[in-house]
Amino acid sequence: MKFLFTCFIALTLLVLTTIKVSAQANYLHIQNYKVYYGWAKHYPQDWIILRQFSNAGKTYLLLVNPQTLETKIDEPSFYQIQSLTLNQVRDVFKKTPYEKALRQAENQSVMVQDAGIERGLPKETGISLTADLCPSHRPLDKRIFTDMFQAFQQVERPVPIALSVTGIWMRQHPQDLAWLKQQQQKQEIYVTWVNHSFNHRVSKNLPLKENFLLEPSTNISYEVLETEKAMLKNGLLPSVFFRFPGLVSDQQLVYKITDFGLIPIGTDAWLAKGQQPQSGSIVLIHGNGNEPVGVQDFIQLLRSKTQAIAKKQWLLYDLRETVDAEFEGSK
Repeated sequence: MKFLFTCFIALTLLVLTTIKVSAQANYLHIQNYKVYYGWAKHYPQDWIILRQFSNAGKTYLLLVNPQTLETKIDEPSFYQIQSLTLNQVRDVFKKTPYEKALRQAENQSVMVQDAGIERGLPKETGISLTADLCPSHRPLDKRIFTDMFQAFQQVERPVPIALSVTGIWMRQHPQDLAWLKQQQQKQEIYVTWVNHSFNHRVSKNLPLKENFLLEPSTNISYEVLETEKAMLKNGLLPSVFFRFPGLVSDQQLVYKITDFGLIPIGTDAWLAKGQQPQSGSIVLIHGNGNEPVGVQDFIQLLRSKTQAIAKKQWLLYDLRETVDAEFEGSK
């Protein structure tokens, strides 16, 4: 009996280790990357399939846990697979936080700016921090991270943060990206990687309704899928979240994003614009070096919460857990 128990523990650790390594692997030879919806069954947890691709002769799936919004990369042989349309997936999992979050984002899609999920549970004493990495010639603003490490080193480690990353930024800042991955490996931060489009196109002259991803010539499929591929090639695990460049969208664009199985997230506290965070806020700053005012405001916010942080009365929350908890008990 003791031998069987030991074998069980060893097998469990092996599976968990395999999943973790798979999530952090660099998929350098991706082919046939495509949207693929389905139901991956493996007792006791059901997963939703969002993507399928091949790499070095093997087939892989990008999956999401509809209860926790956790994503992972895995091989299909581990599951009983049922191919479905997106509408079928959403119907099967209609009572889960994942589907409820998609529906809520669509319900808020009429706004030109800041469509999507804007805040988590107001009962949370703290915030969910999101930092956007738009294309920039400036280096990563590391003050965000070093000040977080210092503020939370005794109470919260790793510190959760959601980084909205563009394909262009990943390509232009390999050293900064390597530094972020190193901090994650050192358990200093836990990153939720958010799709922020590949090119993040913007014009100073066009009105909002024709700007950013609303430019008529924009290829939304390219902007979404190429960013995910770039993440995987760089050893990042794509999440189910998407942030619109400039926070600009329209109803049609929101539905295009949810048709990829992605949940748009906005913000109710863009610090550089003077918006003050409340309990449960999804806070926005820019970590690409272009917005020092917002970064300084965040640092001041941390300093103002020093005593509350020490008493664990003000914390940073994982974006996935915030959104998951927000919709867990809703109808």
